[in-house]
Amino acid sequence: MMPEEKARLVYSTDRPVPGGKNRVGNAPRTTLPPAKTKVLVRLDRKGRGGKAVTLIQGLQMSVKDGEALLKQLKTRLGTGGTLKNSVFEIQGDRRSAVTEILKDMGYKPTRAGG
Repeated sequence: MMPEEKARLVYSTDRPVPGGKNRVGNAPRTTLPPAKTKVLVRLDRKGRGGKAVTLIQGLQMSVKDGEALLKQLKTRLGTGGTLKNSVFEIQGDRRSAVTEILKDMGYKPTRAGG
């Protein structure tokens, strides 16, 4: 049993936390045509121990199509990557290669940042 001076009252609610990570229904269910999407390709190093990651944002597609595209990108680039909250993360500074691949697929990617 815990001593009384270390005990404290804890409150909880049954409501989900707004903006929480476990939101369901976040991802779009259908894939938009490439001409109607605004795609940003940028480099990020924050929170990764100085390692560079190429981020691809704005591709609005279903989870199934997103995973297929991610697999194709990883195979063509010969690198690892993941899909988090509709943002593709490709290991390394691959901005120019990613923009070329996306242009070949019919998208109009824009390099964001430096």
